[in-house]
Amino acid sequence: MTKQINRNGLTLVYTGHGKGKTTSSLGLALRGIGRGFRVKIFQFIKSPERTYGEQIALKKLGVEIVQLGIGFTWTKTPEEHREALRLGWPKAKEAVMSGEYDLIILDELNNALAINKFPIDDVLPLSEVIDLIKNKPSHVHLVITGRDAKQEIKDIADLVSVIESEKHYYNEGIPAVKGIEF
Repeated sequence: MTKQINRNGLTLVYTGHGKGKTTSSLGLALRGIGRGFRVKIFQFIKSPERTYGEQIALKKLGVEIVQLGIGFTWTKTPEEHREALRLGWPKAKEAVMSGEYDLIILDELNNALAINKFPIDDVLPLSEVIDLIKNKPSHVHLVITGRDAKQEIKDIADLVSVIESEKHYYNEGIPAVKGIEF
């Protein structure tokens, strides 16, 4: 017989270039909600100017998804993206450190940290992300998604899943599908 051990909150990373990183994290949110977890989701690239299927569904379950971004990096100026990150990162950090939530998803945080077309370390310092992971309240489960996860984050995470694409309909010219991608 296996004895259940109470564990501290885990840090889970979903990365890679395949589809399913956000979808996996949303599955965890759903599971957590079912177990009575208080859940909050921050999306670092997605813009509040658009509506996403996960946002519609989770709102019905009383879960807030906060879009901190302004869209893909090629749709706005570097200054606009930097400002969104400068304003958004403290909100996410505060929610994690508040201890108010049992599960927090930082969706596409890895994507934001991987931006190399313009400087971001002064508005979203990797050192602060590392500090947040190491010092979050002990009960908080933290999920970080997005391509190109920094090695420093992977090194301190409890779980790292790399999702790779073997085949994708994008390559056949099929655009993003409502209800599947957004």
